[in-house]
Amino acid sequence: MSHKSFVWICLLPLAAVTAAFFLLPMTRLLVTGAEGPRGLAEYLAILLEPRYRATLLNTVLLAAATTIATLVVATIAGLFLQRHRFPGRAILVAILTFPLAFPGVVIGFMIILLAGRQGLVGEVSSRLTGDKLVFAYSIYGLFLGYLYFSIPRVILTIMAAAQKLDPGLEEAARSLGAGPWAVLRDVILPALVPALVASGAIAFATAMGAFGTAFTLATNIDVLPMLIYTEFTLAGNLATSAALSVGLGVMTWLILALARSFTGNSVAAAG
Repeated sequence: MSHKSFVWICLLPLAAVTAAFFLLPMTRLLVTGAEGPRGLAEYLAILLEPRYRATLLNTVLLAAATTIATLVVATIAGLFLQRHRFPGRAILVAILTFPLAFPGVVIGFMIILLAGRQGLVGEVSSRLTGDKLVFAYSIYGLFLGYLYFSIPRVILTIMAAAQKLDPGLEEAARSLGAGPWAVLRDVILPALVPALVASGAIAFATAMGAFGTAFTLATNIDVLPMLIYTEFTLAGNLATSAALSVGLGVMTWLILALARSFTGNSVAAAG
């Protein structure tokens, strides 16, 4: 058997899986989106219809806020954990990455236990002020849930990138009179930019398409995953739900593609 024939045989399983689980479903999704009464104009509905446009704006703003907050928290925590050794460090890292094992519905349930109608925050605020604070079902509860499952995805990347930083550059900066903040601003953060962009893109893409947490918490706000679900299951509008799905996928793919072009090949597909 020639080398070329062997390569083609090895590629057959990949081609079959790609065709069965990506090309055929995506083709069917594209066709379904254009089969509605409006035809190809169905794909413009996400921008032209006020409800869809408002939902898109909510989703993008929520994903952007989640990404920014995640990068801030994960960068501070990741740098500290990577550069300090103390008793219980391994346990703390395990706790911070534990949400990776939780599905979105479980995270949503935890937010309800924290800030729902019978949650801990409501009980404490009721005793202190007489008013029960409930925000689990608002954009703030959804933001907290997204933040909870985004931090582990970013903090591991930051810790790995921080481990590879050259300590000699920081020492050189200090020897030239740079203070801690100057070293952070001029040496550490610029070196972490590729990791920040890569992990930020994944956090943004994950927040754009997260369904389980939104399904549990998004009762007072519309986000694209829930809009697609309601159009498909409650309204039976296959064309609109397919068009919205394609629009969501394209926007997420563009964010990942831009990040990949900026950082090379370090951005993986978000799950």
